[in-house]
Amino acid sequence: MPFYRHSFLIAAAGLISACDSNHEPPPPPPSEYQFTELLNLPVTGIKSQDQSGTCWCFSTASFLESEILRKTGDSADLSEMYFVRNAYELKARNYIFRQGTSRFTEGGSNHDPIISMQFYGMMPQSAYQGTTVGDSSYNHSRLYPEMLDSVKVWADVSKQRGGSWGKGLPAIMDKYMGSVPAEFTYKGKRYTPQSYLLSTGIRPEDYISITSFSHVPFYAPFILEIPANHNNGQFYNLPLDEYIAVIDHALDSGFTLALDTDASEPGFSGQEGVAMVAANPANARSIVRKVQPERTDISQQFRQEEFESFRTVDDHNMHITGRVQDQTGKKYLKVKNSWGPKACRNGFVYMSYPYIRLKSIYVMLHKDALPAATRTRIGL
Repeated sequence: MPFYRHSFLIAAAGLISACDSNHEPPPPPPSEYQFTELLNLPVTGIKSQDQSGTCWCFSTASFLESEILRKTGDSADLSEMYFVRNAYELKARNYIFRQGTSRFTEGGSNHDPIISMQFYGMMPQSAYQGTTVGDSSYNHSRLYPEMLDSVKVWADVSKQRGGSWGKGLPAIMDKYMGSVPAEFTYKGKRYTPQSYLLSTGIRPEDYISITSFSHVPFYAPFILEIPANHNNGQFYNLPLDEYIAVIDHALDSGFTLALDTDASEPGFSGQEGVAMVAANPANARSIVRKVQPERTDISQQFRQEEFESFRTVDDHNMHITGRVQDQTGKKYLKVKNSWGPKACRNGFVYMSYPYIRLKSIYVMLHKDALPAATRTRIGL
């Protein structure tokens, strides 16, 4: 997603990047919380996006890897950077054709890889690492500014150079990310990106996003008005209780979900690996370490007010993979992050249900994960 405030993240372009994770934070201070795992769906290993604003891609790639596990049993390791560079091409085209009036940022949505794979397919990590020789981590501190400077020139009507971006942008990405092979060998078979996509059983048209806001009708598709939705992705709008019920139904049915949320809240702690909504705002920071009452009256109206006042913003994407429970019996969603295995709770954040009700923006899931009644209401 775009950008958020976090004490140990990297400053980029005068802001602190929501998705940057160039950190190995110190061990968290002692916590009173004791967690028991209730549900763990199959997931692949924890990765780090390093110094790149690409949480949206790591979130989606992890989600798709779990989908491949669910469908085929194959433990795939997808190339995040192949998705990233293809999303940049689509963003650049949109920005240039709109003569610089749209967004061209590092941020994105979970829709981006789903849309890009329809044009470009996908690749395993072994075929495309997205780094150049000598690089051991992702660092887009030079890549993004150079691309931005270039697309501004291509979008300048007075220069009439727009058409040159088709070769210029890939050349910039090749310089910092390496060139993409037209074909590759994976597990002894030869593939193109398109044929590899087919081999995984992933069908882009099977994935939908749901959310819950009251400024548009329920049960109808709409374009969610968030900065990262630059491609005008479509969302289905559900009442808040049903939105949460769908998440639970999906998990109980064996489906994981990609998540877009607000991670810049005092109740979201990367060090502690928990996210909660304190009943007393004065305890917003201490509740992540000390067992305290949590706010439980998160209504549709309150959620809407937080969104419209920009106290809730979309700034980080993760992957919901299960549930845990603390010693008081309170349940949390287990959410896979992309800041490396040493961050948070071994790479995971435990997000309370009140936090999800208030601060999640949307989830993406396979349409088969929807309850039958919800599918009927939204016309699927």
